[in-house]
Amino acid sequence: MSRIGKKPVVVPKDVTVTIDGSTVTVKGPKGALTRTFDPRIKISLIDDQIIVERASEEKEVRALHGTTRALIQNMVTGVSEGFSVTLKIRGVGYRAELKGKDLQMSLGFSHPVVIQSIEGIQFQVPSADTVVVSGIDKQLVTQVAANIRRYRIPDAYKGKGIWYEGEQRTLKPGKAVGKGK
Repeated sequence: MSRIGKKPVVVPKDVTVTIDGSTVTVKGPKGALTRTFDPRIKISLIDDQIIVERASEEKEVRALHGTTRALIQNMVTGVSEGFSVTLKIRGVGYRAELKGKDLQMSLGFSHPVVIQSIEGIQFQVPSADTVVVSGIDKQLVTQVAANIRRYRIPDAYKGKGIWYEGEQRTLKPGKAVGKGK
């Protein structure tokens, strides 16, 4: 039995859940999310708790059990609280700013990098070296943050680049000059 899958998902009072076969719709104060799951996973709503059960003990179905429960939990958390990822920009001349709803960054290229705003994602720039990506869909928020980070992955020697907040990396020492001669 999946340790994650057997735990029920508690539904807060301000969130409504509709289950239609294998399609789950979650509505809350921040918005609504709909997702269709594998029909071999049985999803039911009992007394403000979502119960996820599997129909068989096949390896693939067992793997989907915990994943389905975690995805439903993320949907409930997203519509009630939302998700956000904070990115720190480190480097001389590297900065970010909002142009309308779009994010524009100077990252050392000959041109500014412009990231178009997509539905369900909001950008905030509290300071020139900080970008906050927020929304209700955890997968979309983290994917957009990863796409932004891909423009300048942190350098192993100087630490320049786009870092997740709280990320720690050990910087490599530079070349040792004059040794071994």
